[in-house]
Parts: sequence; structure tokens; C-alpha cells
Amino acid sequence: MSHEVRAVVAMKKDAPVEVTTILVPDPGPGEVLVSVQSCGVCRTDLRYREGAVGGGDGFPYLLGHEAAGTVESVGEGVTGLVPGDSVVLAWRAPCGRCRSCRRGRPWYCFDSRGAQRSMTLLDGTPLTAALGIGGFAELTLVAAGQAVKVDPAARPEAAGLIGCGVMTGYGAAVHTAGVRGGDTVAVIGCGGVGGAAIAGASLAGARRIIAVDTDDTRLDGALRFGATHTVNSLGTDPVLAVRELTGGCGADAVIDAVGRPETYRQGFAMRDLAGVLVLAGVPDPGATVTLPLLEVFSRGGSLTSSWYGDALPSRDFPVLVDLYLRGKFDLGALVSETLSLHEVEDALARMRAGDGGDAPRSVVTP
Repeated sequence: MSHEVRAVVAMKKDAPVEVTTILVPDPGPGEVLVSVQSCGVCRTDLRYREGAVGGGDGFPYLLGHEAAGTVESVGEGVTGLVPGDSVVLAWRAPCGRCRSCRRGRPWYCFDSRGAQRSMTLLDGTPLTAALGIGGFAELTLVAAGQAVKVDPAARPEAAGLIGCGVMTGYGAAVHTAGVRGGDTVAVIGCGGVGGAAIAGASLAGARRIIAVDTDDTRLDGALRFGATHTVNSLGTDPVLAVRELTGGCGADAVIDAVGRPETYRQGFAMRDLAGVLVLAGVPDPGATVTLPLLEVFSRGGSLTSSWYGDALPSRDFPVLVDLYLRGKFDLGALVSETLSLHEVEDALARMRAGDGGDAPRSVVTP
């Protein structure tokens, strides 16, 4: 049996997205059908619309991947989930069998699970679900491992953000950078990912957290998440500012939540000796960066990337929801507005124009 539901689909490259009726099948073995309650509008959705993800070969795309909802039904062999459970959807579901999982690094799983049955247009055309989720829909089909059970007391509009931007930023600070008590941290870009990185660094006990952005509104938001200092890089050299705020030394950890060559070079120069630079923002295809190799060698430390915050969703999502419910992590502050499915194109257009970026988040409630 298939279900006819409304959904937001990108039919072709750079064309406005459409709200159309799609077919969502009942779950097969190892799958879960989820009634979507909320889904954040992330910059990655815009990249799908522009054809910048997957080489543009997957059209039509069913957009949306930062979602929370309730389990509608489960397929054969699914354990630990029953209809009515509150879940946050993850775009990484470790297989447990690949060489990375076997080596104890499931966050780098090389065979992440996804639904095996396709959601389609009414004419049977298969849809590519964004990051294996497709959350801009009234119902979506995912692998059971993608549906992480969380406390139902969490507001879906806030909890859903954990599924992408919040996990990416928080994990970049806590898991990838390994921020510890007393550390100095600089975060470049204070959108959804950067704000979560600041919150993660604060929760980890960082002594000084320097937020760098070109927008005073986002910098004000950074203070709410735990930043101790802010730098508007439009009128100030951010590298000099960070060094002045750290006694000339630089930061123990720098998180680039923007992912542009110029911000990466700034982050490299902001590090203290033996400091870590974490790339958490997704670069544009074809972006390159040149660094002085002698400084790469002589400054020590590490240059690394954080893919989804080195997340293990089954471990991390419930923890983040608990922090939210205990008032330790104000996820609600990231939600600026709730939209209908018909307003997704407007939100993507604003994002493309640079009006407000991706934080605070617009959240779709199908």
C-alpha cells in the first residue's frame, strides 16, 4: 500500500521547488514510516535545488532532512520502535558491518543505512530523498536506524534541528575538536552550525569562546549560546582580534562553520601552536585553498574536518534533547519562524540572496 501525501520537490536544477503529491510506500523490512511534524530549512536543501549536491544527477529531489516526527508504522524485523514514538531523523545510520564500524569508528560508516523502497511521483518517477530523509513531506520513509527515539516532551520544531545543523556544530566542538575545560575556542560563522558549536564549546567548559561573523544579529545570538567575545569581521581583522583576545597566542580550537577558502585561511592563522582547526562548513564544489606548508609543519596541531559532527545519532540525539529539556541548550532560540510547505521556496530564495543566512532557522510544519 502507498500513501498519497503533499511534499516539496525540486524537479530540475535551479527551478523553483514545487509542492506536489507523492507516493510513500508502507515500510518494508528494516524500515519505518514517519509522520513528519517539523523540518528545518537548511542550506544543504538549497545546494540540492542548485544541483551542487551529487553532481545534480539525482533530480527530482524530495527535499528536507532536518526533521522530527512520530512513528506511523514499522516494517518487519524492526525492534525498539513502535507507532507513536517520537523520533528525530538522522542522515547517518551506521551499518555496524563495514571496516570503519568494525574498527570502532561508526561515525565514519562507509555503508550508512537508508530506506530500500523508493518514494515516487504519482507517475512512478523515483524521488531522491535529500540526505536519505526527504522531510518536507507529510510522511517519509527511512531506515529504522535513521529514526532515533527521543523524549516526547521535546518541542518538535526545536528537536528536529538536532538532525543536522545542531549535531554538526555541537559535534564539531565536542567530538572533533575535543574541547575541554579551560580551552579557548574561536568559531567563524554564527549561523545554525556555528551557534551549536558555540553551545557545545560552552557546555564542554571552554574558558573563552570568540564568535566571528559579519552580522551583528548573529553575533548577538552567539552571546546567548555562550560566546564570551564577538568580532565583526567586516570592520576588524578577525585574526588580529582573536590573537589580541588570547594574549597573542591564538585559540586552542578554531571551528570554521562557513567553509570558504578565506575563512579557512583565517582559521589556520587564528590557531595557537598545536591548536586544532576544524572544517565544519560545507565548501562549494571546486573550492581550493593554499597554505604555507612550512607553517603547517611548524605550528603542529591538526587540520581536520567534521562530517556531521562525528555523530553517533543513537548516542547523541537523546543527550541533546535532554540538554534542551533541562534548559542547558536553548534549541528554541534557533527557531525564528514556522512555515507551510508552500513557503519553502520563499525561504530558499531568501537564503540564496543572503538575507538572514540559515540562522535562526525557518522550520516547516507540514
